[in-house]
Amino acid sequence: MRVLLLVTSFNALSQRLHVELGERGHEVSVEIDVNDARTIEAVGLYEPDLVIAPFLKRAIPAAVHESRVCMIVHPGIVGDRGPSALEWAMLEGETEWGVTVLEATSEMDAGPVWASAAFPMRRATKSSLYRNEVTAAAVAAVLDAVERFGAGGRSVAAEQVAVERRGRWRDVIRPADRAIDWQADTTETVLRKIAAADGVPGVRDELFGDTAFLFDACDAPGLPRVDQGAVIAKSGPAVARSTKDGAVWIGHVRRPGSRQPYKLPATLAFADEVSGLPEIPLNSDAGYRDILYEEDGLVGFLHFPFYNGAMGTDACRRLLRAYRDAVQRQTRVIVLCGGPEFWSNGLDLNRIEAAASAADESYANISAIDDLSEAIVRTSSHFTISALCSNAGAGGVFLARAADQVWLRSGVILNPHYKDMGNLYGSELWTYLLPRHCGVENTRRIAAARLPMGAREAVRWGLADRMICGSRDSFMEQTRAQAASLANELGFPRMLADKDARRAADEAQKPLSAYREEELVRMRCNFYGFDPSYHIARHNFVHKVPKSRTPVTIARHRDLAWKAEPARRGRAL
Repeated sequence: MRVLLLVTSFNALSQRLHVELGERGHEVSVEIDVNDARTIEAVGLYEPDLVIAPFLKRAIPAAVHESRVCMIVHPGIVGDRGPSALEWAMLEGETEWGVTVLEATSEMDAGPVWASAAFPMRRATKSSLYRNEVTAAAVAAVLDAVERFGAGGRSVAAEQVAVERRGRWRDVIRPADRAIDWQADTTETVLRKIAAADGVPGVRDELFGDTAFLFDACDAPGLPRVDQGAVIAKSGPAVARSTKDGAVWIGHVRRPGSRQPYKLPATLAFADEVSGLPEIPLNSDAGYRDILYEEDGLVGFLHFPFYNGAMGTDACRRLLRAYRDAVQRQTRVIVLCGGPEFWSNGLDLNRIEAAASAADESYANISAIDDLSEAIVRTSSHFTISALCSNAGAGGVFLARAADQVWLRSGVILNPHYKDMGNLYGSELWTYLLPRHCGVENTRRIAAARLPMGAREAVRWGLADRMICGSRDSFMEQTRAQAASLANELGFPRMLADKDARRAADEAQKPLSAYREEELVRMRCNFYGFDPSYHIARHNFVHKVPKSRTPVTIARHRDLAWKAEPARRGRAL
C-alpha cells in the first residue's frame, strides 16, 4: 500500500515505522504537519491508501480524515484520551500501560480502535519509555492495524473495545501537577517527577533564584544531609540538590530567560553560581556517572551513557582516557556499549552553540571524536565490538563502525548521515571505514542518503556485522555470551594477527592520517567557510525552530523525480 506518515516531527517512533513499513513492501512518504493547507496538499499529491499519524500535536483536517482512513497512534491504553497520557501514567504509578491505534474523527482520541498493545511500566524517564516500550508496542499495533486494513478488515468490534476499555479523559498536564516540593518530597518522588517530564518539557523549578527546567536526574547517595532544596555539590555536568531524605544529581537544565535558553549541563548553565561548590569526582561512587567500565573474564565492557547521546569535546577526551585504560587490561575483547538510550549521536550541538566561538568548538569537538575513532581503529591488542542496544546518529554511527565488528539489536534505528545538518561533511574516518566494510558502491549510497536505516539494512550494507533479536535485556545477555565465546576461541590469536596484518596493509596503502586530514579539510570549510549552512542548521536544531516545509528527502510526494516517473504520473498529479 501507499502510506503517508503525518507527523509534527520525524521522531524516533516515526522513523522506526518508516523502516518497518518499508521492509514489508509498503511505499512510505512523510509529511511534516505545518498547517492544514500543506497537509491537504500532501494528501492530494500522494493519494495515499492510508494515513498514519505516529506523532502529531494537531488535529488532522476534516477534509483529510473524512476522505480516507487516518490512524492515530496514541500512547495510552484503550479508552485513554488526552495529550499527556504517558506522563499521567508515570505520575499516577501505573504498572501497565499501552498504545492504541484509533481512527481519526472530529472528536480527539474518540474514534474506532484498530489495534492496541500493552507493556509493563519500567522505572525510567518518559523519553526512555517512549523510545523503547512505547515504540515497540506502537510498531506491533500499527503493523496489526495495517494488515487488517490491507486485508479489507474493519476496526475492532465495539463490544471488544468496551471489555478492554479502562482509560479516561485526562487534561493536558500542567507545571503545577509535577512541581517539586523540596521541603516535603522524597528522593523517589523528585526522581519520578523529573523522569515524567524528561525530554520535553522538563520540570519547571528554581535554581540559584532563577527559573530553570530540570532534566537528567539520578540518585546522589552518600552526600551530607543539609537544608532541603539546597544545592550542595557539583560533579562534572551535574549539581546535587538536597531532598527530604537524601539528594539528587541534576545533570542538565534549561534557563528560558537566559542568553542560552536551551538544554545545557547544569554546571555550564550556572557556571558562576556553582564555582564555589564542593566538587565530587566525576564517575566516583558518590558522583555523577557517565562512563563505566566493567569486566567479565576476558571481556571488558565500556559504557558511556552521555545524555541524549551527545559527545562534547570533554566527554570524548574522557572516554578516550577510559578506552586507553581498558586496552591496558589483561582482556582479549572490548565491547563498546554506549548508553541504554543512545549509543552515540556524535557532536554535542548544544555545547557548540553555547561556546564563545561555535566554529572553534566544532573543530575541537570533531577532533576529539576523531582521536577516539583513530584509537579504536589502531587497537592491536584487543578485538573490539560496538554493541548497539539503542539508536545512533551522524558521527555516532561511524564511530561505532571504527570497531572490528558492529552488533545491533533488531529494533535499532541508525541515521548515518550529516547532510541535514547544513551539508556537514563528517569525519570519524568514515572515508576509510565505509569502503573498508561496506564497499565503494554502498559507501556512495550511504553518503548520499538522508533516510533512517533499520538493523537489517545496516547489516545488508555492511554498516553492521550482526543483528541480534530480542529485548534490550536479551540483547545484552546475548552480547555478553557471544563476546565471551569469541574471547575464548582457540583461534583467537590467529584472528588478532590477521586483523593486525590487514591494518598494516591498509596503512601502507594510505595512512589513517591522510584520511583524517582530507575529512578535516572539508570540515574546516563547514565550520569556517563562506557557506553558513551548518551554523544555521545547528542554530535551528538547538533552538527547536519548527520546520516550515518537509524535506523532499523524506517527502517523496514532493520529489519532482518521483512524480515524473511514468507509472506514477496518473495518480500523483
